Amino acid sequence: MLARRHFIKTSAALFGAAVLPQTAFASSGQWNAWDAQITPVNFDLYSSNPWGIHPRFLPRLVEANAGLTPGDIHVDPVARYLYHIREDGLAMRFGVAIAKGNLYEPGVYTIKRKARWPGWTPTAAMIAREPEVYAQYEDGMPGGPDNPLGSRALYLYDGPRDTYLRIHGTNEPRSIGGRASSGCVRMIMAHINALYPMVDRGVRAHLHDANTLRTATS
Repeated sequence: MLARRHFIKTSAALFGAAVLPQTAFASSGQWNAWDAQITPVNFDLYSSNPWGIHPRFLPRLVEANAGLTPGDIHVDPVARYLYHIREDGLAMRFGVAIAKGNLYEPGVYTIKRKARWPGWTPTAAMIAREPEVYAQYEDGMPGGPDNPLGSRALYLYDGPRDTYLRIHGTNEPRSIGGRASSGCVRMIMAHINALYPMVDRGVRAHLHDANTLRTATS
């Protein structure tokens, strides 16, 4: 159980799927072309919003409370924010979508793998739960702009075990701020592209429990 505490000094609260191997279906040149395709013209990380998401979900640099480990990620399931803690006492905050219903799985995980334009295969549980949606992809789907994992994915592990939870891009940007996934944390693709190079393998991802989270105030 995660302790109740303040994480970020802001005016709001802090803060599912298996995959194919990083895809052999496309070259790095194709990945670059896809990156260009999903990046808005004259993109500015802090202000570009062709997706029409609420402005509070645009990336912001905010002050982090003392004592948090630089490099770690914290996800606030109440405010729908992801924070990446920096060395200078600040954090990059991004808007996210979390899992729908009871599929959100709070815990402290380790990011052991990263992938650019990953392939995706729905889990057996996803197929059993919604066969009309997922059965057609039981043999996997190669990476690309239409893939549910989007442009980047961070893979969450519990010790040596792959949880099949991911922090990943989404081709449904209007879902940001809501509960939409089958367990994963979703981000705008252009936003996770900015986050991706800042995240090292081996850092922790804290998916906080909404029932024990205390909101922070400015």
